[in-house]
Amino acid sequence: MSPFSIFTSSFLYTDIQYFDKTTKKSTKMAAKFIIFAACVATALAQYSAPAYKPAYSAPAYSAPKAYAPEPAYAPAPYSFEYSVNDPHTYDVKSQSEYADGNGYVKGSYSLLEADGSTRTVEYTADDYNGFNAVVKNSAPAAYKPAYSAPAYAAPAYPAPAYSAPAYKPAYKPAY
Repeated sequence: MSPFSIFTSSFLYTDIQYFDKTTKKSTKMAAKFIIFAACVATALAQYSAPAYKPAYSAPAYSAPKAYAPEPAYAPAPYSFEYSVNDPHTYDVKSQSEYADGNGYVKGSYSLLEADGSTRTVEYTADDYNGFNAVVKNSAPAAYKPAYSAPAYAAPAYPAPAYSAPAYKPAYKPAY
């Protein structure tokens, strides 16, 4: 309701109140518009689509550089040998090898097996026969006889001694 004042012909001041239907309709419409605008703003305020990094082109490779071939050296003669004897880890082994420089190699290696025997391998290698190995085992290990658990006799308990039950009359109180 919107009040307004008018002066009448008798110079009286009169307050007149009226009801404007258009004002009420426009207020409702404004409220609806504000709610609609808030919904649109909420929908547009969500996360945007991900921005991907720009794709780069593949690197350009140049032709490989030409190198001089490696010079071919003839095999040089050599010989070596080593041995290990570690009592803490029981690692006992040795190896020796000889090459004459013309493709012929001769050598041997040996190791201590877990059962106490020693395995020795003697080998030769050349271009004609290839690799040839001969395996030898030292004296076979002497195995200890199988352990058998001691036999225990059943404990001897004295036989139970029972006597015939003796009759004991119930206690009678004296009044």
